[in-house]
Amino acid sequence: MGFERIVAVLQGVDSNYKTDLFADSLNVLRSLTGHSEKEMLADFTPYRVICDHVRSAAFLIADGVVPGNAGRNYVARMIIRRAARFGTKIGLNEPFLAKVAEAVINYYGDFYPELEKNRATILDNLTREEIRFARTVEAGTAHLQNLLVEVESSKSKILDGHKAFDLYATYGLPFEISRDIAREQNLDVDEKGFNEAKEKHAKASGGGKAMGKLGGEDAEFFANILKDLQAKKKLSKDGVEYDPYTSTKVEGEVLALVINGESVSSASLDDQVEVILPKTGFYVESGGQVNDTGFIRGADWQIEVMGMRRASAGVLVHIGTVISGHPKVGDKAIAEVDMIRRHDIMRNHTATHLLHKALHEVLGEHARQAGSLVAPTHLRFDFTQPDAMSPEQIERVEKMVNEAVASNMLVRKETKSLDEAKKEGAMALFGEKYGDTVRTISILESASSLAKDGSKLPDSKKYSYELCGGTHLERTSDVGAFLIVSEGSAAAGIRRIEAVTGRGAYDLIQKRFKLLKNTSFALKSSVEEVPAKVESLQDEVSELKKELANVRNQQALSTFNLHLANIQPVKNVNVLGMEVSDSNVDTLRMLADKFREKYPKNGVAVLATNSTLIAVVTEDLVKRGVKAGDLLTGIGAKGGGRPNLAQGSLPSGNIKEALDKLNKVVEEKLK
Repeated sequence: MGFERIVAVLQGVDSNYKTDLFADSLNVLRSLTGHSEKEMLADFTPYRVICDHVRSAAFLIADGVVPGNAGRNYVARMIIRRAARFGTKIGLNEPFLAKVAEAVINYYGDFYPELEKNRATILDNLTREEIRFARTVEAGTAHLQNLLVEVESSKSKILDGHKAFDLYATYGLPFEISRDIAREQNLDVDEKGFNEAKEKHAKASGGGKAMGKLGGEDAEFFANILKDLQAKKKLSKDGVEYDPYTSTKVEGEVLALVINGESVSSASLDDQVEVILPKTGFYVESGGQVNDTGFIRGADWQIEVMGMRRASAGVLVHIGTVISGHPKVGDKAIAEVDMIRRHDIMRNHTATHLLHKALHEVLGEHARQAGSLVAPTHLRFDFTQPDAMSPEQIERVEKMVNEAVASNMLVRKETKSLDEAKKEGAMALFGEKYGDTVRTISILESASSLAKDGSKLPDSKKYSYELCGGTHLERTSDVGAFLIVSEGSAAAGIRRIEAVTGRGAYDLIQKRFKLLKNTSFALKSSVEEVPAKVESLQDEVSELKKELANVRNQQALSTFNLHLANIQPVKNVNVLGMEVSDSNVDTLRMLADKFREKYPKNGVAVLATNSTLIAVVTEDLVKRGVKAGDLLTGIGAKGGGRPNLAQGSLPSGNIKEALDKLNKVVEEKLK
């Protein structure tokens, strides 16, 4: 029996939603709707769904999950939007979820401190997603209703899944909500077709994964190789021994060679080959850290290893190319990791932990890891944050990381039970699956007071403490330097930082300094004078642009006056169709005002430049049914606005052809 059912039994009620667990949330909802308890119970489903979904969303966001389009982020988005939609069923058409969430946090906060700690983040994300959904749901549900009218007259009574996906892709209407609306009308939605369309869209967008589950399609093939090697006592029951932390140079026997999905006894020059050894020190891509590369060498042959993969449980394969000789199964070999590249990766990985810590300090603890890439050339870090970072925040984060680097803190790696690590406060990534035994990375502030072997001393304070299976430096000073290259949006509610360290940071500094020196040379100034010189040039350019705009406006006005002098009335209406070269929308609006000054009555004009058009109609003609937007539509443009003034664009780009139609369109409107 679950906890909620136990509470229901103890409190003598017949529903989980009548217990104290939901009482505060329900009271908030009732106060918002103005319903009595009797009215609420008469239509209880929306209340139940909202309370349940808001509670779930609050806990998800507290754990670092923000509304998005994939995985757990999509789950968060879907339940928030579903709660918002059920709100409309009880008359709640303005954002209200945050008010319900306040009740959830107040009730559960003492037992789950992460709710109170992330209160602002929870409320902000709920409101943002609710507003975002409101912008799109009206159009989406309107289109859905049109589709459901068609389905109702069909035999199947099921909406095509591909059409449901179009609603999701275009309007952000989740499948679950489309299905809810359909089922309310005794119809349904084809879930299989929806998923097929979604998968097809992901592949077309480059969003599909290069490899599926563990080992991909050949997992069974490699599992059989493992069984054979175990039967021959070449491998233990655990398979290939994996130690990327202490064994970066390993001796062993070539146990198997695979070329194009087939086991072979030997390989030749330039063959693309997969190699199985009894032990490896090559890191296999995991947790955002990329594979190691290196070499496998025999007595008279060599394989360049370009990648690694976990082909099946217990089977790690080295992927490479034969660059000399003829390797054979049974040969003695040495597998050696490219340590220069490995150290570059380690710099970026340790710097990633320092970056995570700095983001917590500068932005708050809501800024949690939402994805990462640790490569030799750079690092990429995705984190939960609703808004773009300011230049000052970016500068503070960069400074904090470099101060941590300069502090020469010890990086300690330990293996311990998951329960012990959690009790000690190790940060875990939400959604990650961990075994009973985990590896932890501690960056210690009191490094100078530690024993040389890194053994724990009572006063060793953790600067950063995370669960992590990646490879790391011994000291933070080995990072060298840390530079943020960019900060931008990765998805809704997710920001992304890209940065470089070590040699990459040095190269970037050199590149930027060279650019600065070249700029100072071009400006005939010292490096220190460049900012002031650039500002001065910008002011000059701004003034020149104003002068140019004035000249163009005068030219446009002169041409405009010539056209006005030769205007040809259509049914006693002054009609002007004119293309204004080298102009912009502001100039068109200025000319439109001039036209209305000249013709306060009986006037119609369409002015165009670079496929942008403005239509103006005098008020007396508006009363006769001539509208500016209709004129644009009549000549083949798209747009809209007020009856007396509209703006649009011309898909064809043929302005002359469009303006030639104007007289005829006006004649038709005046009939």
